[in-house]
Amino acid sequence: QVQLVESGGKLVQAGGSLRLSCAASGRTFGSYAMGWFRQAKGKERESVAAISRSGGSPYYADSVKGRFTISRDNAKNTVYLQMNSLNLEDTAVYYCAAGPYATLTPRLYNYWGQGTQVTVSS
Repeated sequence: QVQLVESGGKLVQAGGSLRLSCAASGRTFGSYAMGWFRQAKGKERESVAAISRSGGSPYYADSVKGRFTISRDNAKNTVYLQMNSLNLEDTAVYYCAAGPYATLTPRLYNYWGQGTQVTVSS
């Protein structure tokens, strides 16, 4: 089992950048693929990005492609989401998740963090 804790969310102006972190407990972090998802108020959960166990083969939702970068440091048990050129539509609670496959399909992830709020202002 793995526990996930997100951090780094805050209020940022449109056009700005932000880096989210997700720290995992346990010594098995490297055996999980990781994903980032988000949910805006009143909307369904949306996929953002995913990365394989080794850190290769990242996947991105079309809405963030070219602006967001997912990465991981297995030595630090942490996955990151670098977000650039933020816009108002990026406002949401961002969640990280761990699972067996690097996929943008949320139901394939077994473990979820509590989320961190990102608010983009004009």
